[in-house]
Amino acid sequence: MPRQTSRDLRNESRFEVLHALFTLGPSTRQEIARHTGLSTATVATLVTQFLSEGVLRIATVEQNTVGRPYERLTIDPDRGRILGIDVAETYVDATVYDVLLQPLGQSQVPLDEHQNGQEYVVDGIVRAIDAAVADGSTEREQIIGAGVSMPGQVRPDAGVSVFAPNWDWHDVTIEALLAERLGLPVYVDNPLKAVALSELWFGVGRTTKSMAVVNLGTGVGAGIVIDRALLRGEANNAGEWGHTLLQLDGRACRCGRRGCVEAYLGVCGLQTTLAEIDPEHPALREAQQRGFVDAVADGLARDDEALVELARRTSHYLAASLGDLVNLLNISHITLTGWTTSALSGWLIPAVRAELPDHVLPGSLPDLTVEASQVPGNPVALGMAAFSLEQFLRTLGLASKATLPTSARRLRVT
Repeated sequence: MPRQTSRDLRNESRFEVLHALFTLGPSTRQEIARHTGLSTATVATLVTQFLSEGVLRIATVEQNTVGRPYERLTIDPDRGRILGIDVAETYVDATVYDVLLQPLGQSQVPLDEHQNGQEYVVDGIVRAIDAAVADGSTEREQIIGAGVSMPGQVRPDAGVSVFAPNWDWHDVTIEALLAERLGLPVYVDNPLKAVALSELWFGVGRTTKSMAVVNLGTGVGAGIVIDRALLRGEANNAGEWGHTLLQLDGRACRCGRRGCVEAYLGVCGLQTTLAEIDPEHPALREAQQRGFVDAVADGLARDDEALVELARRTSHYLAASLGDLVNLLNISHITLTGWTTSALSGWLIPAVRAELPDHVLPGSLPDLTVEASQVPGNPVALGMAAFSLEQFLRTLGLASKATLPTSARRLRVT
């Protein structure tokens, strides 16, 4: 691991101050110092920089009964606008946020899961951004960056989609493609890292230090936080829990291996399980994955016998797979997210909680919590917006329009 430089430490301190204000709301310099553990001198210096860059503003000036008045500081939501984009195999969800990471406009564009061309996907991203910008009545010159989550293996340091198995993408320079198309600074990452960051900033990460955020959808995976640090691994592939082994020599997985967790818990895995239970079930006639999951949820509400058995088997697979994750990492909190979770959590989570003691070592059970994420909105888009905000802070704060290159002053949607 490379040694941290003084610049790295300054950036970490900036993030700590910002995180404190997201958590505490308007705060004094002394309250920020207590919350972060930074010295009051360091906080004072960083606050001065943030104020000069327009990232913070003075919310109120309050008077003690004795002594000098003191200032409460807050993030200035109007310093700029940030795009958070969640690109999945079946949709693009784009949200416009202010610097306080409050949503201002949103749009979702469906993608045909059977199309995989780069131009088709990029066009879908652009259309979703265009509609979100219009929905939020956002002036395009206000937009200061875009965070884009891409499915599969992503190298943020190179801006490359290394491997997206559902699209058969290999080493696609997606960041450069989007930056050229949008005329904006673009940051790309994996959705597992995005959901982990949003949970860390705005969910259970405010009260727990170690957790796994498990995403269930077309693919499955886990964003992992250990001691409040996002776990990335050497090639940004930490958390590919969906491609760990559930069944030796089991079902074929789209990654090319057999028996992966995803082959049982991804949507295609659910379809395979239902076909084993009832090959003629009407839900299997749904052409799109979301339609299938919605049909499963509707049928469970009617106690459809085949779908109840599907939920039973799926919760069994999920409990066993989560048990391995807990035994490996000794995490205290598992949060489930993703659109399959949104539709089926009422059936899956209670069954998983009941079965987990059969799969988890006794010493890890007493503090273990499993629940659906409470992060509002789209946690992937929110996490990508937070990543994009961090990128601006790394460049000595949010660049003003006067210092941005001409190509980055306007969102060029073509």
